[in-house]
Amino acid sequence: MDLKNAVGIVTGSSSGVGAATVRLLASKGCNVVVNYSSSKDAAQKVAKDCESMDVEVICCQADVSSDEDCRRMVGAAMDKWGKIDALVNNAGTTKFVPHNELDGLDKEDFFKIYGVNVVGPYQMTRAAEAGLRKSGNASVVNVDSVAGIYGVGSSIAYAASKGALLTMTKSLARVLGPEIRINSVCPGFIQGEWLAEGLGRDVYEKHKRTLEERTPLKLACAPEDIAESILQFIEGHSVITGQNIVLDGGNHLV
Repeated sequence: MDLKNAVGIVTGSSSGVGAATVRLLASKGCNVVVNYSSSKDAAQKVAKDCESMDVEVICCQADVSSDEDCRRMVGAAMDKWGKIDALVNNAGTTKFVPHNELDGLDKEDFFKIYGVNVVGPYQMTRAAEAGLRKSGNASVVNVDSVAGIYGVGSSIAYAASKGALLTMTKSLARVLGPEIRINSVCPGFIQGEWLAEGLGRDVYEKHKRTLEERTPLKLACAPEDIAESILQFIEGHSVITGQNIVLDGGNHLV
């Protein structure tokens, strides 16, 4: 897909993987929607970065767990551009709870995490379906996690939500073709302040050093690395749908 004058929506794009992805799309000439839930200042900075690349930008506050917000965000894109070529479901949330502390999670925690991590991508994809079909060669990329494959990560609720997202990606792939491809990327450790704050700085730095020493590629992935793989699913891979790719520098081999 030639992204010049294409249209892309990236949820949760005020920082991290979302910000890296929306900037990368803009650098390719894609008009973009920058989305945030609460980080308005950060999102506006990302939007300005994108505007400096001579593309059109919408900066939109929306909570993807709200169907009304999802439809409003998609509606803004459709009103302005009349189609959607790429949707990146990146918005996510978690609660950091050791897996052996079963009393550390209650049903409200599960509902909140599933609301953003599972229901959110479903609602965004449903809201955007008509606009994506107008593209004729559209791509949806769900930002998943190795947590959904291996049952690891920040909490059991988070791992379960990411496992559900993997399954949902396959289910949607069966019904969205041929006009829409949908795939997922499954990062492991991603460098950034969000993870550092969640793990604690000392644990974060120790884990980062371990990855840089032990993994086959001797690296800890950065948001820009994940964005590059997302871009590949959008620009190319025209015969691939319902697939996921692990992005962990080979850590799954260790």
